[in-house]
Amino acid sequence: MAAYGRPQLLLLLPCVCLCGFGSVLGLKAPSGPAEPPNPPVLRAADPPVKDAPAAAAAAAAAGASQPRRATGWKLSEEEACREDLTRLCPKHTWTNNLAVLECLQDRREETDIAPDCNHLLWNYKLNLTTDPKFESVAMEVCKSTIAEIKECNEEERGRGYLVSCLVDHRGNISEYQCNQYITKMTSIIFSDYRLICGFMDKCKEDINNMRCGSINVGHKDVHSQGEVIACLEKALVREAEQQDHVRPIKEECQKAILRVAELSSDDFHLDRHLYFSCRDDRERFCQNTQAGEGKVYKCLFNHKFEEAMSEKCRDALTTRQKLISQDYKVSYSLAKACKLDLRKQRCSLDTNLPRAREARLSYLLLCLEAAVHRGRPVSGECQGEMLDYRRMLMEDFSLSPEIVLHCRTEIEAHCSGLHRKGRTLHCLMRIGRGDRSTAVDSVCQSALQTLIQSADPGADYRIDRALNEACESVIQTASGYTHHLYTEKMVEDCEHRLLELQYFISRDWKLDPILYKKCQGDAARLCHTHGWNETSELMPPGAVFSCLYRHAYRTEEQGRRLSRDCKVEVQRILHQRALDVKLDPELQKRCMTDLGKWCSEKTDTGQELECLQDHLEDLVSACRDVVGNLTELESEVRDIQIDALLIRACEPVIQAHCHDVADNQIDTGDLMECLVQNKHQKEMNDKCSVGVTHFQLVQMKDFRFSYKFKMSCKEDVLRLCPNIKKKVDVVICLSTTVRNDTLQDAREQRVSLKCRKQLRVEELEMSEDIRLEPELYDPCKSDISRLCPNVNFGNAQMIECLKEQKKQLSQRCHQRIFRLQEVEMTDPELDYQLMRVCKQMIKRFCTEADARNVLQCLKQNKNSELMDPKCKQMITKRQITQNTDYRLNPVLRKACRADIPKFCQSILNKANEDSELEGQVIACLKLKYADQRLSPDCEDQIRVILQESALDYRLDPQLQMHCSDEISRLCVEEAAAQEQTGQVEECLKVNLLKIKQEACKKEVLNMLKESKADIFVDPVLHTACALDLKHHCAAITPGRGRQMSCLMEALQDKRVRLQPECKKRLQDRIDMWSYAAKVAPAEGFSDLAVQVMTSPSKNYILFMIALSVCVLFLVGLLCGRITKRVTRELKDRRALIV
Repeated sequence: MAAYGRPQLLLLLPCVCLCGFGSVLGLKAPSGPAEPPNPPVLRAADPPVKDAPAAAAAAAAAGASQPRRATGWKLSEEEACREDLTRLCPKHTWTNNLAVLECLQDRREETDIAPDCNHLLWNYKLNLTTDPKFESVAMEVCKSTIAEIKECNEEERGRGYLVSCLVDHRGNISEYQCNQYITKMTSIIFSDYRLICGFMDKCKEDINNMRCGSINVGHKDVHSQGEVIACLEKALVREAEQQDHVRPIKEECQKAILRVAELSSDDFHLDRHLYFSCRDDRERFCQNTQAGEGKVYKCLFNHKFEEAMSEKCRDALTTRQKLISQDYKVSYSLAKACKLDLRKQRCSLDTNLPRAREARLSYLLLCLEAAVHRGRPVSGECQGEMLDYRRMLMEDFSLSPEIVLHCRTEIEAHCSGLHRKGRTLHCLMRIGRGDRSTAVDSVCQSALQTLIQSADPGADYRIDRALNEACESVIQTASGYTHHLYTEKMVEDCEHRLLELQYFISRDWKLDPILYKKCQGDAARLCHTHGWNETSELMPPGAVFSCLYRHAYRTEEQGRRLSRDCKVEVQRILHQRALDVKLDPELQKRCMTDLGKWCSEKTDTGQELECLQDHLEDLVSACRDVVGNLTELESEVRDIQIDALLIRACEPVIQAHCHDVADNQIDTGDLMECLVQNKHQKEMNDKCSVGVTHFQLVQMKDFRFSYKFKMSCKEDVLRLCPNIKKKVDVVICLSTTVRNDTLQDAREQRVSLKCRKQLRVEELEMSEDIRLEPELYDPCKSDISRLCPNVNFGNAQMIECLKEQKKQLSQRCHQRIFRLQEVEMTDPELDYQLMRVCKQMIKRFCTEADARNVLQCLKQNKNSELMDPKCKQMITKRQITQNTDYRLNPVLRKACRADIPKFCQSILNKANEDSELEGQVIACLKLKYADQRLSPDCEDQIRVILQESALDYRLDPQLQMHCSDEISRLCVEEAAAQEQTGQVEECLKVNLLKIKQEACKKEVLNMLKESKADIFVDPVLHTACALDLKHHCAAITPGRGRQMSCLMEALQDKRVRLQPECKKRLQDRIDMWSYAAKVAPAEGFSDLAVQVMTSPSKNYILFMIALSVCVLFLVGLLCGRITKRVTRELKDRRALIV
């Protein structure tokens, strides 16, 4: 409590300093008489006549009645105090003004008196304490000091300014007696505001207007008028926070108030109101902090938001901080630490600005921060003080009058009760970057932006207490939270606080310290920017970043490029903006309507930009241009470093398959291309797959969005495909051009080689996801939701599902799928599933095969023991597809191009261009094969098809279509076998008599007919008779039924012993053929001739036919001679008759 006693001791000065000034020194009047005993001293009960008008005027201003006479005036007779006097003071004191004053002044703290009475007592006390002796004593005691201090020597005498000047320079006073006197005088001056630098002269009118006159000084320090000063200070800061100044404080009084605060900045005892308000809190929080140099103030400021801090002290500290924000000199430590730096950086020499503007804390911070950002020397002590006050501004929004004035509505509606520890500011930031329904007013937004620039939290996140507390678990360093944004280390609360701050930092490139440091030279050179705290109408802060990224990816030929360091920072900012559209001011401004219309439910990280990209065609033109430019720019950033979320999600794939590409910092787009090519790998997770697919889908909207494609084919597109923007249309245009040039054997390809290579890459990527091919995806949307609702789009799974369900597809979708299959069969590399599943088998069996013959190569090696089962299954699927229509088998189509129209024209006439023929043409060719009428090349291909379909009934679409029910009834076990080896066909042959459906019976009979033409078409018989073929028919050339005839002859030859199984199977076949001949007789001479030639009894039949012909010939000869003789005899008879 020593600190509390100090002002009281200082008040007890010797009478030599202030002789005859009893009321000022706090000397109490005797309790008995009403008037003091010493006649020369002014009596409190009887003020001089010349002061009576002033007292009367003050009383009138306070609402009291006019005094009736100049002498004998009594406080007890005034109506303003009558009620309080009657209630609080004994009746015997009423006749003594000094006794009444003492009574009212010494009342208990919880007892209030009327404001009008307070004001009346204050005016009365004013007239008692006016004396000119302070200055005369100072001139005697400090004569040499006044001569040394130029400012004080030049002060006007007689107005009290000299003492104030000495108080202001008391730190420079070396003369002991003067120092002692001024130190004591300081306490006296600040115990009564009217003794401070003409304060009363300048603020008397404002004190009356604001009703700030009071004797409520606390703890019986009767001469302390701290409440009056506190009242004026509050009125001053309140005026700055109000739009309508009902009672504006005069400018000279404002300066006086700030001057008082400045003079009391050294020792907190001198701010009487704050001293009494915070006396207990000082003992609680700052007991070991020595008074002087503003240390106690700073200590209390640091504990302002502690729970144990009293509200009364917190309010007093807030008022003090608000004064500091209006005039930095009110902070002793800041003014002292930065005095030389302010002068060195010329922060107070702008003649175009009013003095009050230069004194503002924000102006000081902006000016010195500009120097720091430019690399100019600013003392560490000053930077330390700046850091403290930047933190202070971020902790308490009420210290910024613009925030209080312009954001009052938002605070009351959304952020009430959050004033501590910077939470209100972050609440406003959250509202500022929120959706359309809770957006802040533009003026409030501007005020927030100004505060962020003044506090500059981007330079050191420690000054943002709310952010620092939220991110304490993320990182312990002074800055660098943004490096952990969207990483595993980031916690949700920290991410929200950081984005709230980044929203405002993104609107002024200078507020990002790293960006400014790396790019200030480029900005000045390319964008004609000014200093850190200077603005230009031609190049506002928000436009500077746009200028920088326009120059970020220029080629050397285009010139005027960014430096490497600046380019890296531009990429970092682009990454942040890609994750949150609110960090891109231009995009948010132009796309506000579209965000509400299309993306209101997309609130997660990065979803809003993805949503806008997905709806690119639906956006308004202004928004579409911004999103298009940003997307194009994204594609130009090296690899996909712009999207840290995608990099994080794809880390396993990158490490397993793309680490070489990821380490390469030269080639552009290779990493994304690698990820696309490895979407089928087991390391590919859902998040990575979705991100890569979105990247691909966005690229399809405009060829410019694919950087490698744009750079490889830009000139070709402009020349061959002008006015086409959609990437898929560009790819179709260019690929059509390449195909036409190839088919026409053009001397020179119109599409450049580098474009053709990249075009191939794009075609392969498009085959992976149906959404990448709008012409296929759009007609099939309804079929996808109906038939494949739970199938993933990636890895061509959706396309595969539609292929398997193609019989149930709508007509348009079926047509598109058929065309797709036709292209894939011609160019198997575009068959994503085949290439993925059989990738290793292609390397094993088909390394030397041409890309277009890969499927043919796989088919030839399908039954190899080394063939992977999954690949074998996929090959079978493709064979089934090929056998549905000859157009899906390019090798067959080429080999039988003459035979098909010759023998199967009737089928072609009924065919639809975009739908399968269900194997009808191939079935037609099979019959002609049995008739041995096909050309050699076509016969070879049909033989292969017959051999394959004989092993697997699914490869015969006609058989499967007509016999599905019979197979389900008669051959269930055989059809369920994992690997088909002809069991189903054999089952149908054995059960031929049990087959009820005529169409199915006909197909089985056709199989029997085909097997007679070639034993290889009957795998069961061929397996059973393999040894016999080798022993008895090795010299017989396969084909045209020759080996089958050989076996039949061996069966009839009793000298030949066949294998029992072979003999049994041959006998079964003879019975089947006999039945077939009965059930299906020859339809014409040609069929009869074929049956004879393919019959096992061919020789016997031919012998009998020859014998019959001979008998007929002999009979004819004999009958002819008889007929001739009879005819001659008849003629002779007629002649005789005649």
